[in-house]
Amino acid sequence: MNADVGNGGGVRQRSRASIERRILEAAESVFAEAGFNGATTAEIARRAAIPKANLHYYFNTKEELYQQVLTGIVNTWLHTADEITIDADPAQALAHYITAKVELARERPIPSRVFANEIIHGAPHLGKYLGSELRAWVDTKAKVIRGWIAAGKMRDIDPKHLLFMIWASTQTYADFASQISAVLGKEQLSPQEYKAVARQVTEIILRGCGLTPPTQI
Repeated sequence: MNADVGNGGGVRQRSRASIERRILEAAESVFAEAGFNGATTAEIARRAAIPKANLHYYFNTKEELYQQVLTGIVNTWLHTADEITIDADPAQALAHYITAKVELARERPIPSRVFANEIIHGAPHLGKYLGSELRAWVDTKAKVIRGWIAAGKMRDIDPKHLLFMIWASTQTYADFASQISAVLGKEQLSPQEYKAVARQVTEIILRGCGLTPPTQI
């Protein structure tokens, strides 16, 4: 292949990826503010600084764009639990998961709010995904945790409700950040405060599971 042609293809791919990121970031903010029904592709295109026709070149419909935003944040969350495997140390794996989820609450609060709004409204656009792919993921991780329990590595608790508790106690720092900031009397939490949050949530959950929190996470 001609080197120039190959390089040109690479440039186009990078350009496409950059534009898609801009569109998704703009979509996240618009969906978070207006919800699915109130959001318009015209406003998303304006915030992405591209013509509306260009937006529809990358994403055919508002529904397709919304689904991409939702599944993107869910998939990011799920990958933070990759260390939850049968051969892993339960305390280390769960501590890593909790810490990563708190860090995502700090780094990516807007898509988390889009997801929360979707769930609050009964998951009209994400229901099928929740009942299939997410359910299968939860079943897989719950089986691992039950294996840890059977091996005497941790207390006998309900694995699925453990996961729900982790989701609730970590995602609240994204979805209800304004409430937390108001109560604490500050504009936003610092990175150091998020680290302290992760340590405290880890301590409480792991102790409840009969585990000793690792000294370093």
